Amino acid sequence: MPKHELTFPKKVRINDITIRDGFQHEEIWIPTEAKLYYLEELILCGIRDLEVTNFGNPRLMPQFKDADELFKQLRDSRKLSRAGVNWNDVTLTAITIREKAVDRAIQTKKDGYGPDRILMMVSTDEEHHFANSGTTLPDYWEEAKRSIEKASAAGIKMCGTVSTIWGSPISGPTPLEEAVEFTKRWLDIGAADIEHADHDGSAPPDQVYRYFSMIMDAIPDPSLHVAHFHVTRGWGTANCLAALQAGIDIFE
Repeated sequence: MPKHELTFPKKVRINDITIRDGFQHEEIWIPTEAKLYYLEELILCGIRDLEVTNFGNPRLMPQFKDADELFKQLRDSRKLSRAGVNWNDVTLTAITIREKAVDRAIQTKKDGYGPDRILMMVSTDEEHHFANSGTTLPDYWEEAKRSIEKASAAGIKMCGTVSTIWGSPISGPTPLEEAVEFTKRWLDIGAADIEHADHDGSAPPDQVYRYFSMIMDAIPDPSLHVAHFHVTRGWGTANCLAALQAGIDIFE
């Protein structure tokens, strides 16, 4: 059993991912101007960590064919400039599942408008990982290591995501201990923080508490851990509470 004791953080941090994860499967095109409006308003509300877009292949993710333009317009936003927003206090993230997308993000950073943080993703279930990224886990770990080195040299932080923690829709349950080891591996190769993801909303609250207790026993720095839940089965809010009780204080 985990050794972690029940506790409650005094504050929480919200990373908003509406524009990326919320919009990505919408079949009707959402105009760049609408995405920009939401991002501006979220920043003006006080959100300081936002997922802006996905730099992956727009043929596969057509909702993000405006990724470069959205970043440019957000960085040049007159509304935010007039409000005195300090970009040093805001972290903008882009999804970069594969190395080509990482290279694209690095180029936008060099061009003066790119992300502060990017994200790559592994699944504890190799079948799910291959379906999601098109490569095996051993090859992906090598790709991720190269990508982190390149991104770091360009001044971009890398978030390492661990998925299928509470089970895979392809292969079923996976051991929680494996997800802890994947987390350690991300940090060992230079990831700045870890997104612990329940991408299909299948995690039950009791196992969320058990897992994050294991994580906080193994790596007891809450600034390294981000909890990501969906409400597919109605458990999202309960899962947030379970993670909070285990000491997690950053949520998407």
